[in-house]
Amino acid sequence: MMSLSEKKTRLETILRNCGNVLVAFSGGVDSSFLLAISHSVLKDRAAAVTLKSVLFPEREMEDAASFCRKRGIRHFEIEVRPLEEIGGFAANPVNRCYLCKYRLFSQIRELADKENIPFVFDGSNVDDLSDYRPGRKALNELTIRSPLQEAGLTKEDIRTLSKEMGLEGWDKPSRACLASRFVYGETITEERLRMVSRAEEFLMDLGFKQVRVRIHGGTLARIEVMPDEIEKILDMRTVIDRQLKECGFVYSSVDLNGFRSGSMNEGKHINYEY
Repeated sequence: MMSLSEKKTRLETILRNCGNVLVAFSGGVDSSFLLAISHSVLKDRAAAVTLKSVLFPEREMEDAASFCRKRGIRHFEIEVRPLEEIGGFAANPVNRCYLCKYRLFSQIRELADKENIPFVFDGSNVDDLSDYRPGRKALNELTIRSPLQEAGLTKEDIRTLSKEMGLEGWDKPSRACLASRFVYGETITEERLRMVSRAEEFLMDLGFKQVRVRIHGGTLARIEVMPDEIEKILDMRTVIDRQLKECGFVYSSVDLNGFRSGSMNEGKHINYEY
């Protein structure tokens, strides 16, 4: 088993061998680390691109822009409208992530070609291989590289290295595309995406760090927080229920199992080949 130092060295070697790179940059922990170390190794030959969309919380997009400005990293932004531009996406099939990733990363690939950048990176890590990730097929088809996976880095590894590098947000909670809050087959609308986003921002402002608000039937919010914070959220249930009603939900509930990534994949047969 490789040590953390050996994994980092392997990552730096991958970066040097690539030369010019364009990092798909969301502002999250993984892509922030990947962009920071790419810039450290490659200097001006490392650039970032952020997708601006209703699928991503505005706070994350603002953090991404600030991160690049602070470090003098060349930063592109692409406006995307998946509900209008991606056929079948709004119907939320089990391969929704494939449809979305293929379209969005095709746009990133076009930008890279225009800028004569041969390699496009995404921030997937080794832990991402353990869950249903239909978007991985799209990345493979478009030859998008995931150097954190190639170097064998886990989420914990990335947080540790980010802290050592002094990166702000090294302990930032995991975030994900807001479409991941919907049950497969439930129609995704801009209104419902904004309901979810507003509800999660409210809960984070209350001090809950790792939060998901899953939407069921368009009116029920299923709240996931860390198990040790369930008692806290129940103590605040009155104010939380009132605020979520203002966000547009009729009912609110707390998932007794607590937060876990990919919980929408539970209890449902998924055709992994689609």
